[in-house]
Amino acid sequence: MENAILEFIEYLRKTKKISPNTEVSYRRDIEKLSRYLTSARRICNWSSATETDLNAYMLYMEREGYAASSISRTIASMRSFYQFLRKQNLVSYNPAEELKPPKVEKKMPEILSLRQVTALMDQPDLRTNKGLRDSAMLELLYATGIRVSELVGLKVEDVNLQLGFITCIDRSKERIIPFGSSAKKAVTEYLDKARASFLLHGETDVLFTNCQGRPMSRQGFWKVLKGYALSAGIEGDITPHTLRHSFAVHMVENGADLRAVQEMLGHSDISTTQMYVNLNLNRIRDVYGKAHPRR
Repeated sequence: MENAILEFIEYLRKTKKISPNTEVSYRRDIEKLSRYLTSARRICNWSSATETDLNAYMLYMEREGYAASSISRTIASMRSFYQFLRKQNLVSYNPAEELKPPKVEKKMPEILSLRQVTALMDQPDLRTNKGLRDSAMLELLYATGIRVSELVGLKVEDVNLQLGFITCIDRSKERIIPFGSSAKKAVTEYLDKARASFLLHGETDVLFTNCQGRPMSRQGFWKVLKGYALSAGIEGDITPHTLRHSFAVHMVENGADLRAVQEMLGHSDISTTQMYVNLNLNRIRDVYGKAHPRR
């Protein structure tokens, strides 16, 4: 069963050109399914699994407290996996084809206010090398709205300080995203005063490294962000994506063209970007409802 998983992942990587994060998700979902089928259903090859077996796994996930979104993603992974097995003539049919995903309640994303953004940006101690690095990362993330995976994947050559833009490559697509004076100042100070102190293992072209001189990880930056959010008094579950959402909503609030925001965020479909217009309208209605004397 393990060989089939490895072949599937190789197929996704080479043929479908999926991102590393998506690859990890697919692998994790199918490996969990494999362990369940082997231990709970005594199934040792993929062709023996039936729709009943897969439904049993869905019920198991529900009992274990998995979120509806996780179960839905798992079903999508199983469908893709069995489609691959059918193409390879390793199974006679796709038992995941008719599985019904649970309803996923759409949760509106957390958005920081401008006051909260300012408080967050004020937290790093600019007298230290770590503070200069963290400030540059926070400022650049909010200034451009890029994903945290794109932030930690930036190389020094991807940043044009003179003209004020970064070059971001996502799934073989390249996009140019401008940034303002605050981010320019923070990145310049980091490069001039702090970056060299982190390079303990020699030179690297990665823009942001951890304290051991290795590329900063998504999880590492998430911990950094959580610490600063806590010290800034920001409540709620703040993630790197919160800054991406906040960037988009604040751009729309200030009259940015939706197509331009779509391009900067790297959305392939304008309907995805439209969410931020709806979020903005909801915020306006909330302010109106609290403030208008004849509400």
